[in-house]
Amino acid sequence: MRWRVRIGYPVAVLYWLLAKPTHHWIAMGAAVAGFGILIRAIAAGHLSKDRELATAGPYARTRNPLYLGSAFLAAGFAIAGHSWYAGSLIAIYFAVFYYAVMRNEEEDLRARFGIVFDEYAAKVPLFLPDFFGSGYMQAPETKSTHPFSWELYRRNREYKALIGTLAALAAVWLRMYLQRRYGY
Repeated sequence: MRWRVRIGYPVAVLYWLLAKPTHHWIAMGAAVAGFGILIRAIAAGHLSKDRELATAGPYARTRNPLYLGSAFLAAGFAIAGHSWYAGSLIAIYFAVFYYAVMRNEEEDLRARFGIVFDEYAAKVPLFLPDFFGSGYMQAPETKSTHPFSWELYRRNREYKALIGTLAALAAVWLRMYLQRRYGY
C-alpha cells in the first residue's frame, strides 16, 4: 500500500492539469469536502489506534468512517475540478487503492482482536454506513464507552487532513485563477 502515496502525487498533478474549476464548482466541492472532513474528525475522535478496537460513535455504523470521510473528500475535489477527466481520475484512484487498504487493515485487526473483530465485522458494514439498524452493540464487559475526544482527534493528527484539504482547495483556486488570467 506504499504505492498509494507514491502514485497519489502524479495523480494530484494530473488532476490539477485536467481541472477546469469555477467559483461555483469550487464552492460546491468545498461543501462536500467539508462534510468529509467532519466525518473524518468525528471518527478520529473515537479512535484509539493500536490500543482497542473502535466500535463507538461512527464505528458503530461503518467499520471505516475515516475512509468514508475520505470518499467525500475525493468527491468534493471531483466536483471542484469541474472536469469529467479529473473527476474520473480521482474516482479510479480512490476505488483501486482504498478498497485494498481497507482489506489490508481488516487482516491486521482480525489478527490483533480475533473473535471480537469477527463479531463486530459480522454486524457492521465495511464501508457504507448502516443507518437503519440499531448499530453495533457489544457485550457490556467489552463495550467501548469513549465519547468523542478532542485529545484523540489531536493524537490521531486529524488536523492534518483539514490543513491538507485547505491547501488543496487553494491549489484548485490557483488553477482557476491561472486559467482565467492566462488561459491555461
